[in-house]
Amino acid sequence: MEEIKYVLEATGITKSFSGVTVLNGAELSIIPGELHALMGENGAGKSTLMKIIMGVYTKDSGQVRFEGKDVNFMSARDALDAGISMIHQELSPIPEMTVAENVYLGREDRLIKGLPLVDKAKMERKTQELLDEYELSKYIKPDMKMKNLNIAQIQMMEIIKAVSYNSKVIIMDEPTSSLSEKESRIFFKIIDRLKKENKGIIYISHRMEEVFELADRISVLRDGKFIGCVKTNEVSSEELINMMVGRELEGGYPKNTAKKGDVVLELKNFTRKGVFENVNLKVRSGEILGMAGLVGAGRSEVMRSVVGYDPLDEGEVILEGEKIKIKHPKDAILNNIIIASEDRKALGLILERSIRENISLQNFKELSVMGFVKKKSEREKCQQYADSMATKMNGIEDKVGSLSGGNQQKVVLAKCMLSHPKVLIVDEPTRGIDVGAKAMIYKLMLEMTKQGIAIIMISSEMPELIGMSDRVIVMSNGKVAGELEGDEVKKQEEILRLALGGL
Repeated sequence: MEEIKYVLEATGITKSFSGVTVLNGAELSIIPGELHALMGENGAGKSTLMKIIMGVYTKDSGQVRFEGKDVNFMSARDALDAGISMIHQELSPIPEMTVAENVYLGREDRLIKGLPLVDKAKMERKTQELLDEYELSKYIKPDMKMKNLNIAQIQMMEIIKAVSYNSKVIIMDEPTSSLSEKESRIFFKIIDRLKKENKGIIYISHRMEEVFELADRISVLRDGKFIGCVKTNEVSSEELINMMVGRELEGGYPKNTAKKGDVVLELKNFTRKGVFENVNLKVRSGEILGMAGLVGAGRSEVMRSVVGYDPLDEGEVILEGEKIKIKHPKDAILNNIIIASEDRKALGLILERSIRENISLQNFKELSVMGFVKKKSEREKCQQYADSMATKMNGIEDKVGSLSGGNQQKVVLAKCMLSHPKVLIVDEPTRGIDVGAKAMIYKLMLEMTKQGIAIIMISSEMPELIGMSDRVIVMSNGKVAGELEGDEVKKQEEILRLALGGL
């Protein structure tokens, strides 16, 4: 019997939506036991190609072969049953269900065969075995409800769910986008184990360092077209970026030359029992304050309380020298304290609404007169800010839900920028964003600092944190473990030492 070289092969794939071509001759081939990175800018067609392979979308033309046979999956269930699973970039757990119930959703163990009585104990036991096997039991428990997990914990659950299918091919779409460096290292161990088990892995990521560390081969899509496939050890990052964007990008991180002014925002004795305790920090106009720490350290939780998402037990918010009270997100908006949340689907966007409506949503004060929206001004402003982010769209009336994850993030940032904030909080600002858009976002952030805006940036990407921050606050176990400024910001080892509790 002839040995199959490729466990999965897609050739000549085309796909259009409403007359707009999103894939035009896309190709991909996966060898058993390899990690194959799929790269390209946002809107290049990566997620669409994966959804075609998974049976979520039907292709217009082309061929998909799995284990040497032509396949045409009509649903994700067909793909799962055949042996292909996927970790999606956009997480969609069922909040009221437990971790175990989400992992085994649709394939629950029964107490009595044929009867709708679920054996929860067995499912929790199997989930615990997976968590123990992959060293994730310290982060999540089988009986935890999904609504009580943070983004990183939900991502870990999705990883466990994918590997639980024992698939021959696993598609991973930005799987480490919400993981800190420590959690990412645990995830990389899982990948090594899967490769040794001869699983084929399709890995979509914008993190160049990860790709060069993990991938055996790299395929590149640009504007829906297949540009090429290269061995990782035979290509440089500059050559890869050129394949992705068709142009050369300036390297490194831009320097913040904005003049640092007075303190704009100060937090005093910020405490939310069981989450964070006695947090004190200041950020000045024109400054980018980075917040470092492992997932669960309390960085995002502090900022959620600043803008009124979550209650506060003790503490004060001082804006431009005056104490203010923020009980609700609208209070933060009225005080020009704006947040771009890490969870754009739940807190940043209304997916069924248009790009225009999303950008203008919290900006009616600027776009209206006596309570009436100035439609022409709204369209012009929304178009201006969407264009400034190079958002890939047919027009500003497109539904946000139709955009790729990266382009959705651009809409979130455009909405924030239109708000003319005094303080801008960006939580994982480049999560799921391609290299070209990252450079643009960094440039826009620096333009805002030149306008005197104070920026607080939470990031799990160490190079980004070091490269963009003027000062860094490090949190560990809900407390401020240290503060670094000047040349100290560049000391990655010191940041990690503090994040680990000063060990």
